[in-house]
Amino acid sequence: MSYQIELRHFRYFLAVAEDLHFRKAAERLFISQPGLSRQIKQMEDDLGIQLFVRHNRKVELTPAGLYLKNELTRNLKKLDNILDYAKLLQEGKQGRLEFGYVGSAMQDIIPNLLIQFKKEHPNAQFGLKEMDNQKQINNLLSHDIDVGFVRLDQVPRGLAIKPILKESFCLVLPKDHFINSSSFKSLEQLKDEPFILFDPSYSPSYYEKIMQIFNEHNFTPIVSHNTIHAASIYKLVENGFGLSIVPKSLQKGYDMNVKFIELNNIPQKTTLSVVWDKNNRNPILASLLEKINS
Repeated sequence: MSYQIELRHFRYFLAVAEDLHFRKAAERLFISQPGLSRQIKQMEDDLGIQLFVRHNRKVELTPAGLYLKNELTRNLKKLDNILDYAKLLQEGKQGRLEFGYVGSAMQDIIPNLLIQFKKEHPNAQFGLKEMDNQKQINNLLSHDIDVGFVRLDQVPRGLAIKPILKESFCLVLPKDHFINSSSFKSLEQLKDEPFILFDPSYSPSYYEKIMQIFNEHNFTPIVSHNTIHAASIYKLVENGFGLSIVPKSLQKGYDMNVKFIELNNIPQKTTLSVVWDKNNRNPILASLLEKINS
């Protein structure tokens, strides 16, 4: 079967599928509404598929239309990445990598990695976005990022994970707290204090490990606040809203009125790992992974 479908038809279809409104989609595409309607009708006729159910006041996707929307969104993103990379080659650049990361990875790991990587790839470009663990996984699966730095023990099938830093936890207290490194003996000394923890959605496995620490010290913490940002935790601790437990690497990069006590006598450690899509064909990703593995 021969289709007279062009790339613009897919873009037109996706605009209507996202807005579910021909006029709004036409305005976004800078074409007339009748013209857009004709293009969609032509696409449906050529494919022999009804993509939309049209009502007087609204438009709905058919099951076939919904399937096509999801698949085209995913595959056109890949096409955009291919074309963007071709442009970088044309401009004499070596490529672009999109990073996702949890905040602690930006203290030392990522800056040091990029410094070393840029020595061999001086024209490489990077996009850097801080995001929680689950969002990184979602963005890897949707090809919005190339590599993530997460605190997870497992990842979905199709993704690869490599531990790169295993570290201790630290107790975080206000600077004027009566407990210091000399007087600290056990977390049980602080069982009546409220705690500010990373939100369970940040990483369920990480949160479970933190709760395991408390469990092994024979108490359940009073959790006064949850957040996903270290700066928010430190600001709350600084102002007397509670104490916290964070990875050791998060001691750096913040100028807050707090102090840290390393919990180096407990068995629990936290691991920072790099994660990527095994099927990602971005040429420069392989070079980055070689640098990480070296």
